[in-house]
Amino acid sequence: MVSGGKWKPCLILNIHNGAKRPSELQRLNPLASRRVLHVQLKELEEHGIIRRIVYAVLPPKVEYLLTDLGKSLLPMILLLDDWGAQYLSKPEELPKLRKVI
Repeated sequence: MVSGGKWKPCLILNIHNGAKRPSELQRLNPLASRRVLHVQLKELEEHGIIRRIVYAVLPPKVEYLLTDLGKSLLPMILLLDDWGAQYLSKPEELPKLRKVI
């Protein structure tokens, strides 16, 4: 499943802000294990959501970028992020979302 996985929306949002190396993604998502992040990055790559670039240097350097398909998911992910931020700021109130069309 493309969207299944606890960390996939976070990874897409992190990568949306620019190319990221695996160590940067680990720092941005400290509660996720390295293995879980690796598996979910691999699945996102297999689905064409992100692109993995390996540079021919020593030590090897890897970066992840969003593809056009991945960028098409951003409106939905940004809405979820907005909802979460509103909920965390006032959990007793229902979040109000802006309409996107």
